Amino acid sequence: MNYLDHALFGLYPYICLSVFLLGSLIRFDRDQYTWKSDSSQLLRTGQLRLGSNLFHVGVLFLFFGHTVGMLTPHFLYEPFISAGAKQLLAMVSGGLFGVLGFVGVTILLHRRLSDERIRINSKTSDIVLLVLLWLQLLLGLATIPLSAQHLDGSMMMRLAEWAQRILTFRAGAPELLAEAGPIFKLHMLLGMSIFLVFPFTRLVHVWSGFGAAAYLVRPYQLVRSRRIGLTER
Repeated sequence: MNYLDHALFGLYPYICLSVFLLGSLIRFDRDQYTWKSDSSQLLRTGQLRLGSNLFHVGVLFLFFGHTVGMLTPHFLYEPFISAGAKQLLAMVSGGLFGVLGFVGVTILLHRRLSDERIRINSKTSDIVLLVLLWLQLLLGLATIPLSAQHLDGSMMMRLAEWAQRILTFRAGAPELLAEAGPIFKLHMLLGMSIFLVFPFTRLVHVWSGFGAAAYLVRPYQLVRSRRIGLTER
């Protein structure tokens, strides 16, 4: 089991991150015409609008919440909030937005499987991705009652330290998860696996969303009329 823990939580994260970054770069370089979300809005709009809005609101909050919560060193927020209070905040906010995301992805999955036109026009990767996201959100919600059993924040601190050691290439990361329950471990493994399949699915359009933010800081473009250009010549 010690060897398995090292393989899954010491080596597997680097495999997933490598495929995530290199795979996204290679797909952008070689298959730019597939770099899209492949919307099925033309086939049915109502369910898509409701499910997509709920899903994106929930998942975006969870993504940034997990990123900030797990990668921020403890000493930076310790003067303002205790580990126990931070865990309680994460449970309440994560539970609320987790439910929103779960309801949203359930609607999207039901829509894609129950509508024959949409199912026929769906790729296998589209359905597999929705199932993975559905399971991941379900596992995330299942960790909340387990977290409520130890409100001192000790397990949250271990999970955060694991993530920080992985990203900073420090040793001892798998040992931190020795006391983590199977639900926590499954949630983490599935989360890493989503990064693994990211470059091969429609999830790559997330990069475009982040790239669009560059327009906020891009300098103004000067556009001259054709008549002025001819005068200057």
